[in-house]
Amino acid sequence: MRLRLWHDGGKAIPAGQGNLAVRAARALAAAAGVIDLALVDERAARFATPDSDHAETPCTVLDLRKGIPVAGGMAGGSADAAAALVALNELWGCGLSRETLRDIAANVGSDVPFCVVGGTALATGRGTALAQVLCRGTFWWVVATATQPLSTRDVYAAWDRHGEVNEVQPDAVLQALRMRDAEALGGALHNDLEAAAFALRPELAEHKRALVDAGALGAVLSGSGPTLLGLADSAEAAASIADRVGGRFAAVSVATSPAGGPELRPC
Repeated sequence: MRLRLWHDGGKAIPAGQGNLAVRAARALAAAAGVIDLALVDERAARFATPDSDHAETPCTVLDLRKGIPVAGGMAGGSADAAAALVALNELWGCGLSRETLRDIAANVGSDVPFCVVGGTALATGRGTALAQVLCRGTFWWVVATATQPLSTRDVYAAWDRHGEVNEVQPDAVLQALRMRDAEALGGALHNDLEAAAFALRPELAEHKRALVDAGALGAVLSGSGPTLLGLADSAEAAASIADRVGGRFAAVSVATSPAGGPELRPC
């Protein structure tokens, strides 16, 4: 079995084992006993044809069409890996449950197990220990993507200089989710990495304030940044906020939570 990666992201997309979708495919192959998944052939050209020397060898193609920007702090690579696990589990006939796929995902990356199942969860440890939590209703978010990416490695390195350990607990967030209280949730949003990310990109602090000034109930850095999330109290409010802050960002969109994991769709 050959594994081929096609994508349209240029040099920004990692190749080989540096790509989480490739790592997920190989982890699934090892766990499920898929034979001889050894050759990884990276191609940036999506419509390239298989090599004639290997025309008789079965080939699995991973075609990545990125909707989440690289280094955007939104677990785009982890979502790719989760989708690869779910899709290849079906394609290869592995017959593994989502729970088993989540266990495999823990060896691929810290965010991948959550992306396999989706929903709303409390993550502990390095992020792979998940407990599903009750979330009533739908919450509306303004997703504001900065013009320049921000390296997770750089943000963690900066945290050593600018961050500090705090005693913030998730209780307020969990209560707001249970009670479907968007205002309380907005006030409880917190991300320890903001101090580090804002030290590297001071304009992000201004952009966060702009989201609140535009009507967001609260705003928070997504992951290690530079994407910011603003919480709105309705779809109409989210659309209004997005319109008011749009000029500050490379892209602004509206999303809802919670959301499920990867879905299989017929070609």
